[in-house]
Amino acid sequence: MAAEAAGGTAAGEWPATEAEAVAEQERIRAAADLTSAGPAPGAVRRIAGVDVSYASSGTADGLLVAAAVVLDADTLDVVEEAVHADRARFPYVPGLLAFRELPPVLAALEGLRTTPDLVVCDGYGVAHPRRAGLAVHLGVLTGLPCFGVAKTPFAFTHTEPGPRRGDTAPLLDPRRDPPEVVGRALRTRPGVRAVFVSAGHGIGLDNACAHTLRLAPRHRLPETTRRADGLSRRVLRELGE
Repeated sequence: MAAEAAGGTAAGEWPATEAEAVAEQERIRAAADLTSAGPAPGAVRRIAGVDVSYASSGTADGLLVAAAVVLDADTLDVVEEAVHADRARFPYVPGLLAFRELPPVLAALEGLRTTPDLVVCDGYGVAHPRRAGLAVHLGVLTGLPCFGVAKTPFAFTHTEPGPRRGDTAPLLDPRRDPPEVVGRALRTRPGVRAVFVSAGHGIGLDNACAHTLRLAPRHRLPETTRRADGLSRRVLRELGE
């Protein structure tokens, strides 16, 4: 799959400082398509999930493995998968995780022969302090519709959604007056903790939530995330980390 970078910083030229990274996020936010409804579940044939696993050493330049797994949208069977092992190129800084994870994620996507119709990130989209989380950045750089499904609400607030599968509650930025909606808390399984869905690029929140439910028929997390996480962890173990 050939990633189509939308100008600006290329994967091999990541910012070297926090100030440069923040400036790049401002550019990415301005370039993101946050108005399109995007593809509905019935219009998608191939969905990719991406995730990154880190070596247990936890060093700033430690080994990491990114995985990209493409699923059939109807059966959720694996169509193709690719991995990329690398060393971290950017330190861990809250709010700037994309600059640590995107180089190996882009390399994993480049290893695919299949171009997915949609990409799901294990992380955030516009639910980010500068509205430029991993899913926003990845969508702008590749040109693919992209959204994030996170396990925690990060720095945002929400009321608890109802107990049934499909129940939602707004994910809010309390720093704005009135609070700004940046995503949704979504119940994917009855009696199980919600996940946190946010749009990234080229897809709206309604369709992002609909895809998440379709991708999570049996578990809390979507199968895209589960498969990519499992693959990246398995490769790390094989590398002895």
